[in-house]
Amino acid sequence: MALSDPICPLCGRPIPPDVPQSLHHLIPKLKGGKGGPVVLLHHICHREIHATLTEAELARDFNTTEALRVHPRLAKFYKWVAKRPPGFASKVPGARRKR
Repeated sequence: MALSDPICPLCGRPIPPDVPQSLHHLIPKLKGGKGGPVVLLHHICHREIHATLTEAELARDFNTTEALRVHPRLAKFYKWVAKRPPGFASKVPGARRKR
């Protein structure tokens, strides 16, 4: 782990270059966020966001990292995953959101 590794704004763990990572559009591209702000996240953290919230919910109510951190299901997940090593990956726990 290098001192310059970016920190996941959701779980607070470092994101080394060799771990799965992805960019999250704070406003979904389908809801007008193309070219808008993005944040670098662990891939597992990003998957949990999209397993929990719809594109409409993300655009309307959860378009900041602060809002994502306080969502009840996401807060529980980030507290749990924060205890894992940066490269930890698993299937997204819990039931997938209903579409």
